Amino acid sequence: MSLIRKINRKSMLIRESGRSSDFISPSFGYGCLLNCSYCYMKRHRPEGLDIPKNIEDILTAVDHHVVFETIDKPNQTDSKFVTYDISCNEDFALHSKYYDWEKIFRFFRDHNRAKATLATKIIPNHFLKFNPWEKVRIRFSLMPQKLSTIFEPNTPSILDRIKAINRFYEAGYDVHVNFSPVILYKGWKTDYMDLFGLLDQYVKEEYKKDVLAEVIFLTHNKDKHENNVKNKLEKEYLLWNPKIQEKKISEYGGKNVRYKKVLKKQAINQFKNIHNEIIPWNTIRYIF
Repeated sequence: MSLIRKINRKSMLIRESGRSSDFISPSFGYGCLLNCSYCYMKRHRPEGLDIPKNIEDILTAVDHHVVFETIDKPNQTDSKFVTYDISCNEDFALHSKYYDWEKIFRFFRDHNRAKATLATKIIPNHFLKFNPWEKVRIRFSLMPQKLSTIFEPNTPSILDRIKAINRFYEAGYDVHVNFSPVILYKGWKTDYMDLFGLLDQYVKEEYKKDVLAEVIFLTHNKDKHENNVKNKLEKEYLLWNPKIQEKKISEYGGKNVRYKKVLKKQAINQFKNIHNEIIPWNTIRYIF
């Protein structure tokens, strides 16, 4: 049975976001072909990927939606354009070979109000041949390398992702970084100091003011945890640590855990202090 299933996307629901973007577009892909240990998509679809045959319908839905939206600008998602996350239920960059990504990018590049944004753990060098005139934002996901090696198998190194920032900026992309998920463990502050140091070293000085950040602390899922235990994942105890976590039921009924409120508040302040000391140029758009 093929892991890739082509379907007609029926739901054209566009949801509010307010964090990574103003809105979340209908899914261009649903599922993920990576195998990250904390991935929320694996809770809903453990294997495989659905990709739509009716991309035009999705773009039409976005076009109709943005016409009637009254979003005050500037806001933290963008200074001018209404932003749509096109990669909420997948890694769009990874899966882009399965559909006409250039058509999607052209739609946003040429639109007078809408802008696309996507987070990725890969380095989609094939995107470099297309100049989106800063109407497509790529958010490179970053964490300390020793965690990425364990929890993000078969993905490019963190250093290579950081080095890619300059190339994509020069190719015409709006480039941000996505510190996600932030995992708390003994020594995490030291490891993030090293990570911030790499950013400061490799991002070109003239680009730094435009490279913004988002920060998302870990939320883990009970079903995903049990699957990780079954598969004997190394250091699963860093993801599932009831001593410092509390239960949280997601809006879709998922049994999740997140860091306890007092601890998380303290950790957020510590993260910001370290971050702002080493890379004050990297403005944090939001952190939670």
